[in-house]
Amino acid sequence: MSLPDIRTLVPHSGTMVLLDTLVAVGEESLCAEVVISPDTLFSDAHGVGAWIGVEYMAQAVAAFAGYEALSRGEPVKVGFLLGSRRYECRHPQFAIGSKLHIHVHRALQGENGLGAFSCHIDDANEPSAAPLATATITVFQPDNVGEFLQKVSE
Repeated sequence: MSLPDIRTLVPHSGTMVLLDTLVAVGEESLCAEVVISPDTLFSDAHGVGAWIGVEYMAQAVAAFAGYEALSRGEPVKVGFLLGSRRYECRHPQFAIGSKLHIHVHRALQGENGLGAFSCHIDDANEPSAAPLATATITVFQPDNVGEFLQKVSE
């Protein structure tokens, strides 16, 4: 089975799509990949700061939601990162040349659009090593984003 381009799964555009490819997807999980290069957004001479791992995880969650939506014949919708719990990273940055696999697993999903995902980032070249980073990501995807934003701004 051919996997879709990850850019079709996330509601981001241009350089704000931080993930490179979709590696695998299942009923409750997804794995995406990013290769850290000097041209990677947020990269300096040494790599990408570890705090960007939270956004890698959030975009992998968005890709999971986008994949589910397209599988149902629905459009990809905007969602919101509410927060992260216990983000831990073993290094201060992801080094230039690193190939990262971002794994997300749906821990819970409410009918109201709230969800929580167990996430970790692995070095794709050393998949048996301990994860480079771990966290629980909490998200919200309203049924109608425009209506939700209107209510929030009132």
